[in-house]
Amino acid sequence: MRIEHDLLGDKAVPAEAYYGVQTARAIENFHISGLQLHLYPNLIKALAMVKLAAARANVECGQFGQDVLAAIEKACLDIIDGQLHDQFPLDVYQGGAGTSTNMNANEVIANRALVHMGHERGQYEHCDPHDHVNCSQSTNDAYPTALHVGMALGNIELVASVKELIAAFRAKAREFAPHLKMGRTQLQDAVPMTLGQEFEAFAETLAGEVTALERIQDVLCETNMGATAIGTGLNAPAGYAEKCTAHLAKITGLPIHLAGNLIEATQDTQAFVLYSSCMKSLAIKLSKVCNDLRLLSSGPRCGLREINLPARQPGSSIMPGKVNPVIPEVVNMVCFRVIGSDLTVSLAAEGGQLQLNVFEPVIAACIFEAQTMFRNAARTLREHCVEGITANADVMRHYVDYSIGTVTALNPVIGYEKATELAAEAMRTGRGILELLREKKILTEEQIAKVLDPAAMTGQGRPA
Repeated sequence: MRIEHDLLGDKAVPAEAYYGVQTARAIENFHISGLQLHLYPNLIKALAMVKLAAARANVECGQFGQDVLAAIEKACLDIIDGQLHDQFPLDVYQGGAGTSTNMNANEVIANRALVHMGHERGQYEHCDPHDHVNCSQSTNDAYPTALHVGMALGNIELVASVKELIAAFRAKAREFAPHLKMGRTQLQDAVPMTLGQEFEAFAETLAGEVTALERIQDVLCETNMGATAIGTGLNAPAGYAEKCTAHLAKITGLPIHLAGNLIEATQDTQAFVLYSSCMKSLAIKLSKVCNDLRLLSSGPRCGLREINLPARQPGSSIMPGKVNPVIPEVVNMVCFRVIGSDLTVSLAAEGGQLQLNVFEPVIAACIFEAQTMFRNAARTLREHCVEGITANADVMRHYVDYSIGTVTALNPVIGYEKATELAAEAMRTGRGILELLREKKILTEEQIAKVLDPAAMTGQGRPA
């Protein structure tokens, strides 16, 4: 152990730990969720990026020298490279508006810098968590900036995962283009379509959500670095905010820009609300798609059975032969969780008071968890379900031949009243529309072929 001290006095810290006394106190204080910061690597990398940008700006502003900067740079780059993430053991749920997380980063970076300088951990006279790593900063600008950067990095990964899922749906749409089937509204037979059109609609509905996520990226890239405690810039030298923002943009490769009013930006969490709302919208769409996949594959003998989902595991401990749609089910559950988390984000944003919102840690927990689950869910749905879906063409054709939905295509030819009579007789007798048309000689075979042409009925024969 080594002894460190803070406002509350001395405290023993594990000798080999890169974190220090304030992190050690927070470890004791916050046993809440069991979810530790290092589970969200984009947040840890973002903290290091923010500290690296701050250090470079501070040197340019004359706050400390190149020797300290060189050591801090090495420490930050180690963390950005994926090292030392186990040194961020704090629970994501914590009081203090993120101060514990900020100090965790300050202490790990300072101690790693000390090791790079040839000193022992805890010899803060050479590189101090407050005076050097946190120089010209407050938790109230460094922490939310790290959240913005981490979420923006995570959003890039999320968009990439969903785009891969969309590509899988589009590939299936091309594969299933020849298969005619019945469309349904209100769970009742409607009019014909192709299975390819149905799967293309799945792809398109998700593509709209990707567009929204890409547009919200710019909102996440607005930060309040240089605001310090409440937005007035107290203790930050002139020009620091602009320099730090420019360095952060270069380090991250993101279009990071400074908010126009730092007092407003320090208390505002609307970017998180908007981003969470986008993820909720994606959750709603993705869950609906999974609902449809489960319905279309229902049975296999006594349901719709128009498609087959890949069999992933036995489905019952009592019913032999049962296989359940476990992949869409688990994605449904992810979507439910994200929808619920959006409410938490909304309540946390509304609960902020005066010049700071102290509930940013729970906002961070909700959003980083949602990004992680969505990335995993999109990959799982693509690899273990969508790519292996097959079509039951005979089943779909049977439904088309015996459905009364095809009668809709006859309206312009025989009139609504006559079409209604045919539909009623088909319903009463259980016979097909085509069978009745031929029996009653209402249309010739040539007329039937023209009116009930699959391409025409599914809108594919219509000029663009």
